[in-house]
Amino acid sequence: MERSAMACAAVGVPGLFRGSVGAICTQAALLRLTPSALRHLTLSSIMKSKRKTDHLERTADVVRREVVSAAKVCGTAYESPSVKRLRLLVADKDFSFKAGQWVDFFIPGVSVVGGFSICSSPRLLEQERMIDLAVKYTNHPPALWIHNQCTLDSEVAVRVGGEFFFDPQPADTSRNLVLIAGGVGINPLLSILRHSADLHRAQADKGSGYAMGTVKLFYSAKNTSELLFKKNILDLVNEFPEKIACSLHVTKQTTQISAELKPYITEGRITEKEIRDHISKETLFYICGPPPMTDFFSKQLENSHVPKEHICFEKWW
Repeated sequence: MERSAMACAAVGVPGLFRGSVGAICTQAALLRLTPSALRHLTLSSIMKSKRKTDHLERTADVVRREVVSAAKVCGTAYESPSVKRLRLLVADKDFSFKAGQWVDFFIPGVSVVGGFSICSSPRLLEQERMIDLAVKYTNHPPALWIHNQCTLDSEVAVRVGGEFFFDPQPADTSRNLVLIAGGVGINPLLSILRHSADLHRAQADKGSGYAMGTVKLFYSAKNTSELLFKKNILDLVNEFPEKIACSLHVTKQTTQISAELKPYITEGRITEKEIRDHISKETLFYICGPPPMTDFFSKQLENSHVPKEHICFEKWW
């Protein structure tokens, strides 16, 4: 999933790295750069960029961590005919992320740096040192490499960035979430959904931690084969029937919808009224999808007097 514009409150360390990708991957798991070096590399990388929609150029002003970590591909699978999932082992203990963030994706021998959202939960990284990415096939060099050349044990490097995340602390006010996804915009929202489920489990097991509210996912794709992570989503809905719900939308379905999916499927786009029905002072809205979709829903929510600080959006191209 290629990153684009985003809006949300966040804290972090600014900076951008782009240089010899091969050098990154052959060094130790940790690579730390001084702020001055980061500024120099930011300037030189943007000057060299010839691609108007280059991930590094689009996100030059977005906060990033300074740590670039080596990663190894330890699993691959196809989530749809056009979307390939990677599981990466990141041994570096200093590598961490918040649910909803993305990684700069450095590939040896590929000069263009990718930008892909993490779709797994922070808990998977904490427990197993693994993260998942799901990448749609395009002619962009990093996506081409993932689909055509990436194999088990391929080595890459990653660095976390992004201001689009959900990271409540135990004492924070309980919030409900409405997640609005279009296409591969599901990736960061799935990470947030999985993190929400982990918070519910912690509450149930220990009776402590953040008091997670309800989560409603609205997810639209062309057809059911392009609805990614269907089983994962429905498993969470069934595990937390009082806490997690989903409404799956298809806009160009031509085949019969399975009996298992049918109760959750609506044919047609996500509507303004569906979203408006979930507005409350306790609810945060996270939107990720094509720019027209994110623009439409963020504007509609603002028109419905939802505070701007309760609307978090990210666009993909």
